[in-house]
Amino acid sequence: MDLNLPLRASDTNNASRGSVNLKVGLAGQAISNHLRPQSAPAPAVQPSPAQTQPPAATPANPQAASADPPSNGPLPEGWEQRTDARGRVYFVDHNTRRTQWHRPTAVSAPVTAGGLPQGWEMRRDGRGRVYYVDHNTRTTTWRAPTQQTLMEQQQFENQRSNLSQMQAAHMLRTLNVGGAPQQGSGSAGDAMPPGWEQRTAPNGRPYFVYHPTRTTQWEDPRTQRGAVPTPAMPQGNLPAGWELRYTDQGRAYFVDHNTRTTTFEDPRGPSTGRADIPQYQRDFKYKLFYLRSQCPVLPHNCKIPVSRATLFQDSFNAVMAVRPDPATGQCLDLKRRLYIMFQGEEGLDYGGVSREWFFLLSHEMLNPMYCLFEYANPNNYSLQINPASFVNPEHLTYFRFVGRVVAMAIYHGKFIDNGFTLAFYKRMLGRPLVLKDVESVDAEYHKSLEWILSNEIDELDLEMTFEVDFETLGERKMHELKPGGAQIAVTDANKKEYVDLVVQWRLTRGVEKQTQEFLRGFGEVLPLHLLQVFDERELELLLIGLADFDAEEWQRNTVYRTYNKKSKPIVWFWEVVASMDNEKRARLLQFVTGSCRLPVGGFSELMGSNGPQLFCIEKAGTSAQLPRSHTCFNRLDLPPYKSKQDLEKKLLLAIEETQGFGLE
Repeated sequence: MDLNLPLRASDTNNASRGSVNLKVGLAGQAISNHLRPQSAPAPAVQPSPAQTQPPAATPANPQAASADPPSNGPLPEGWEQRTDARGRVYFVDHNTRRTQWHRPTAVSAPVTAGGLPQGWEMRRDGRGRVYYVDHNTRTTTWRAPTQQTLMEQQQFENQRSNLSQMQAAHMLRTLNVGGAPQQGSGSAGDAMPPGWEQRTAPNGRPYFVYHPTRTTQWEDPRTQRGAVPTPAMPQGNLPAGWELRYTDQGRAYFVDHNTRTTTFEDPRGPSTGRADIPQYQRDFKYKLFYLRSQCPVLPHNCKIPVSRATLFQDSFNAVMAVRPDPATGQCLDLKRRLYIMFQGEEGLDYGGVSREWFFLLSHEMLNPMYCLFEYANPNNYSLQINPASFVNPEHLTYFRFVGRVVAMAIYHGKFIDNGFTLAFYKRMLGRPLVLKDVESVDAEYHKSLEWILSNEIDELDLEMTFEVDFETLGERKMHELKPGGAQIAVTDANKKEYVDLVVQWRLTRGVEKQTQEFLRGFGEVLPLHLLQVFDERELELLLIGLADFDAEEWQRNTVYRTYNKKSKPIVWFWEVVASMDNEKRARLLQFVTGSCRLPVGGFSELMGSNGPQLFCIEKAGTSAQLPRSHTCFNRLDLPPYKSKQDLEKKLLLAIEETQGFGLE
């Protein structure tokens, strides 16, 4: 979408000071903190009251709520049904100017005399805190019920039918990188991988032993899919006089016979996050091996009993019951082998149950009734902290819990299903936030800020100051970007400072305490300094894993501008993609779309800023430039290179050494 330049000066009243009214977005526009789930995958559990939730309620006149949205009937006010070019039905919400695939549910519950929907009641707990009881579903929440919140909750419940398909895709994720063989590509008749041995239990069931870490499992490593593969040793021999050994717990360490010393750090792999590390040491597989060598699984089990009906609260109680060790500040019990036990289900956790637990738990974090996270925008399934989470009095404790769970996933080599925004990963790594980071969170806002930087504004009389306004739970607030900002006009001379301050505010507003608690919980399981060898994109791969990227499906679901499928650069491009390993394909997808995650329907259901948006390649620039990306449109600007070698070199340089910018 091209930027329209016409502007109009904002009103001079106090409510609109600091606003830039553009066709593409408002640089000082009000930003709602309400949850905005769109086509969100839903968990299979309900929020359950416990110690950190409102007290349980005894329902009056309980009634079963329909879990399925109506397939016909009138739409809610302000909604319209349309059909896209491919004949698919979608729905337009003219109230918020958004679209979605799911038919909206008209939440028209009668309102009681107290202003609450029918079946709801306001109460106070023993500490005087207000909470709300839904007698219809026998649940409680801290969040006041409104037409909007009820619609969000019903959409959340209606999407449970997608869970099984989402879970199947989740179980297929791996972290095979650097050209390593893909798990599941072999058969039971192939030779065992190095270090593995097949044995038979007394009952005749075969099992498999991995001698380097002294662990066993039922799954055949030759056909296993979904588990994180055992980290392979970096290629190449150890330096002269060095030897690799293992501790009793299976942790790798290295002996330097020249100096008669030992170390846990591989002399061939990275040891710091410095920028001067050689390229071969910065490769993801070496970083992954380094991290795994620092995450030994301690003896004995960490048992976590949970019920599927109250999964989130049971997990919270079990994980937060572990106290950090006074000497190290680490929750050592959470570093033991995880043993998840679902109530009423017979089964032993040899890895599969733990993977399912992380999958279900990551979905439950999205439950609107907890008010913890929200989608970055309606067409981006990456999560960001909900600035309005303070409506839950215990929200900081919850964020500490989520931090522990995320660290446990990395420590034990498991995946969560919903990743965070790249800006959030950068905050985890302690790296500075830049204007480009705003694009994945709010593409229109990003365009407005870019317009300010690239145009002269002194003669436009925009009446902008170093003050912005925003909305929280229906209340309009003003925020000064610097002391006395309300009286400082934005000019061409200081607009760079203004944009920098807006970027920091936009990506951190109202979530400082929540982020600190998240990082606190994370550090109680996995020290943050161990992540410094990764960048924010690699951290996303580490946390949500790699899906299988089919190059042929990718090519079938790509459109072209100026180019056509027979153009030489396009033919070379797909030859290069076909030669890439899965990790490089993930980095390419991440470079162009902003995420390495695919929808359940694959490349055919990629989403852009305006709804469904196929992967697009457009002819742009000169052969001296690098490819550039437009993540909100899933578009790659590919210059007309003169040779396949030049295209491959510059494409790899763009996806590995830049963050979406072309070198002009």
